Amino acid sequence: MQHPTVRHFNHDMLESLRRWTGMELLTEPLPVGATVDAMVAADVEIGLSSAWYGPEGALISNDEVADFVAQSEGRLRGVAGVDLTRPVAAVRELRRAVTELGFVALRIVPWLWQLPPTDRLYYPLYAACVDLGVPFCTQVGHTGPLRPSETGRPIPYIDQVALDFPELTLVCGHIGYPWTTEMIAVADKHPNVYIDTSAYTARRYPRELVDYFRGRGRRKVLFGSNYPMITPGRALEHLAELELDEETTELFLSGNARRIFRL
Repeated sequence: MQHPTVRHFNHDMLESLRRWTGMELLTEPLPVGATVDAMVAADVEIGLSSAWYGPEGALISNDEVADFVAQSEGRLRGVAGVDLTRPVAAVRELRRAVTELGFVALRIVPWLWQLPPTDRLYYPLYAACVDLGVPFCTQVGHTGPLRPSETGRPIPYIDQVALDFPELTLVCGHIGYPWTTEMIAVADKHPNVYIDTSAYTARRYPRELVDYFRGRGRRKVLFGSNYPMITPGRALEHLAELELDEETTELFLSGNARRIFRL
């Protein structure tokens, strides 16, 4: 999820998502209390609030995320972003975010940079994530914004990164559609690769994904919302229709995230 800044939420790249969700432009900063209220309404205890860095700079900076976390009454945890094109500075910023700001992960959205996860610019950051003991979060599947989707293919990109960095924990958001079966295969193959359901409501999960986390993949799939584009309440609205047992529900909504992000 993101607690958005005005410059993030109103950016042209998100126009298609705003149109799809029916959300209007922000005229003033969104209070952190509004995000907390949306979480409370859905009985969400903790949200992972991500920074947002792209070629144009920080649309949500790490320091802004740290401020949001401080205002959240313990509800938010920070997820770092970095400038991918400046690898030395990026590693230093990641280390600062984890060791000084208390962030729990790094997130990079490949389509923003139009560079797949196997590009050499990522590799110092993968090594730093392993060294710091934090997961690397990314996006798989097609892009909602009108940008090329190729960087979101699970095979060959996520598969190759997991081969090169077997100690790296990879959390792959947006389920990988239309390559969901590929994403499941990669998660099955690699012990440290996981899938999160952000950007999809429970009613829209592909059948193969539901079958996966109702069975052998129950420790591999994590709930996500992609707030503010989708609120937690809307994302969870039809969860009961999936007929998950008690153990699977707990792992999906809480247990897997607590274990993977050390919450």
